[in-house]
Amino acid sequence: MTGTPSPNQIIAERLREGADLLEQQKANPFRVSAYRRAADEIAALARDLPELLSTEGPEGLIALPAIGKGIAAVIAEILETGRWNQLERLRGTLEPEKVFQAVPGLGPRLAREIHDTLHVDTLEALEAAAHAGRLESVPGIGSRRAASIRASLGTMLGRVRRQPLPPRLGPGAGLLLDVDAEYLRRASEGTLSLITPKRFNPDGALRLPILHSTRGTWHFTALFSNTALAHELGRTREWVVIYFYDDDHREGQHTVVTETRGSLIGRRVVRGLESECREHYLKTGDTP
Repeated sequence: MTGTPSPNQIIAERLREGADLLEQQKANPFRVSAYRRAADEIAALARDLPELLSTEGPEGLIALPAIGKGIAAVIAEILETGRWNQLERLRGTLEPEKVFQAVPGLGPRLAREIHDTLHVDTLEALEAAAHAGRLESVPGIGSRRAASIRASLGTMLGRVRRQPLPPRLGPGAGLLLDVDAEYLRRASEGTLSLITPKRFNPDGALRLPILHSTRGTWHFTALFSNTALAHELGRTREWVVIYFYDDDHREGQHTVVTETRGSLIGRRVVRGLESECREHYLKTGDTP
C-alpha cells in the first residue's frame, strides 16, 4: 500500500506540474527547466525540507543546488499554506477571494472588494498594497482595519515570502503595453493555449487564453481578468492581467484596461502607471 507522500515529494510533484503546464502553454524554456531542476534536486534530497526551513531558515533553502530566492519562497509558500498560487493560476483554479479570507477579519464581501479594487490575487501583493497605503481605498476598510490587516499579513507570511516586485523595479509601461497588445492580438487570432477557469465556467470549457512571453530579462504571463467585477461590467475581453517575473522568479502584476475618462480616454492604460503611459504615448507619437 502506498504511504502518505512526504513534504519533499509533494513539493517536487507540484514543481513538476508547474513545469509541465508552462511547457504545454508554450512558456519560456528557461522557466520550465528551472522548475524541473529544482524538482529533481528536492526529490533526491535526503534532508526533510520542513526541518531544513525550521533550523536554517531561508538561507538553508537558497543554499541548495538549483534553488534560488524565488523557488525557496515557493517551497515556503507550499509548506506554510499548502498552496502555490502560481500553480493554481496556471491550472485556472485560483480563487483570490478564498485566499484573502484566510486573513483574520476578512469575510467574503471584503475579500471580493479587495480583489475588485486593488486587482491583486496573492497575500504578498496584498501586503505590498497595504504598505503602499492603497488598502484604505477599498470600501469598508479604514485606517484601523488596514493596520490590523497589515499586522496579520506580517504574521501569516512568516520569515520566507515571495517578495513582490514594486512597480518602480518592474518593467516599464511601454513593455507592459507591448505584452498587452500581443495578448489581445493573439487571443483574437485564436493562436494561444486555452485553460479551463474554475470560476464563471459552468460547462468546464477551455475558454481562457493564456500568453507566456519574454522581453529581455522579463518573463510575462497574461490572461483576461476573470473577476466577478469584470463579468458584471462586461469587461472579460477587455481587462488584461499581466504577471511579470524576474530571473529569481519574483513576481509582480498589473492590470491593463481601456481608459474611460480623462486625456487617455480610449487608450490602453496600465493601472497604477497612468502617467508613464501618457509619457509613452507622447514619445511614440500616438498622442490622445
